[in-house]
Amino acid sequence: MVKFLKPNKVVIVLQGRFAGRKAVIVKQFNEGTTRERPYGHCLVDGMMKYPKEVIRKDSAKKTAKKSRVKASIKVVNYSRIIPTRYTLDVDLKDVVSAGALTSRDKKVTDAKETKKQDKSSSDVLDLLNE
Repeated sequence: MVKFLKPNKVVIVLQGRFAGRKAVIVKQFNEGTTRERPYGHCLVDGMMKYPKEVIRKDSAKKTAKKSRVKASIKVVNYSRIIPTRYTLDVDLKDVVSAGALTSRDKKVTDAKETKKQDKSSSDVLDLLNE
C-alpha cells in the first residue's frame, strides 16, 4: 500500500477533543513505536483555537484578541484523521519534536515556537478557505 500521509500534509482530525480541526502532519510513524502505541500514528501540529469574526466597530485591542490563533501538538492514530488535497510548504520538523509530548513544559514551549513561526495555523486556515 502506498504511504500518502507524509509530513506537511494537511489533515482534518475526526475524533476527540479536536474533532473537525485542521492540522499538519509533522512526523509519521507507520509501523508504530512502542508497546503503548503499536499502531500507525503521526505527530500533528494543528489549531486549538480559530480566529473569531472581526467586525468594523471593534476596537484595535478587541480585533487583536479575536485574531489570535492557538496552536496544539498531538499524536493521532491514522484512523482518526482524514487527509485533504493540500500540503504546506513549511518545515516544522526542527520546531516540533516527538519528545515534546513527554512533559507539559516541552509541549508548551514547542507550541509557542510554532505560534512564533505563525506558519502552520494561519497558512492552513488560508488554504482551506480557498
